[in-house]
Amino acid sequence: MNILSIQSHVAYGHVGNASAVFPMQRLGVEVWPIHTVQFSNHTGYGAWRGRVYDGPSIGELVEGIAERGVLGSCDGVLSGYMGSAEIGAAICGAVARVREANPNALYCCDPVIGDVGRGVFVRPGVPEFMRDEAVPRADIITPNQFELDFLSGQPSDTLAAAKRAVAAVQARGPRVVLVTSLHTAETPSDAIDLLVGEAGEFWRLRTPRLAISVNGAGDASAALFFVHYARTRSAAEALGAMAASIFGLLRRTEAAGSREILTVEAQDEFVAPGRVFPVEAV
Repeated sequence: MNILSIQSHVAYGHVGNASAVFPMQRLGVEVWPIHTVQFSNHTGYGAWRGRVYDGPSIGELVEGIAERGVLGSCDGVLSGYMGSAEIGAAICGAVARVREANPNALYCCDPVIGDVGRGVFVRPGVPEFMRDEAVPRADIITPNQFELDFLSGQPSDTLAAAKRAVAAVQARGPRVVLVTSLHTAETPSDAIDLLVGEAGEFWRLRTPRLAISVNGAGDASAALFFVHYARTRSAAEALGAMAASIFGLLRRTEAAGSREILTVEAQDEFVAPGRVFPVEAV
């Protein structure tokens, strides 16, 4: 499997491509990474160095790959943090190029917009571009709860409401919607839910809530779910496999007291998770 991954990158730590590429490689996937930004470290530290690339620089790299004659062997495109609407347009252009060469290629969009408690943290214009341009082109999207509410225009404070919100987003284009962190009226205070919808069916997976807050887990979640879904074409199976790996990754990070997720140290969790969780139809 060959995946074109277009998202942010950091030299130190693990967010964006620095969080997504290695787990996919550990699962035996050939990854072609293109960086939308290159920073010294993630912005959660409050200070960083580096630069945001522009749309033409993304298009230039895609064109260079196309010149190798390999876009027909690209099985999918994964996108995350875009940096600007201009970069988003370049990513959508890349998706069109890949689909032209391989009509069976999938597009998984992690619609990075914001988070509960933080609100919107991307540049002006990006949330609207995600909603109106990127998401409708995607086969799979992986929003958190804040992003689900924004994209659907409705709340997700109960399981029934979350399912309605997912269905509303699916009506805009994506056939698979994975909500990577969900807390509804039915979720115990010591747990976190994940919800996925496909073809009118919904599945929920519940894990213990860990006392940890790190950057990059959502990037790894999107990457792992995408790979497992591309291989199985089952949203339920992909949810179970991804959640087990991410829980193991975060559990080991919590035990180490690390500010950065231990992507390399915990790599066995990607291929042989230490704990699995039931996936229930809801």
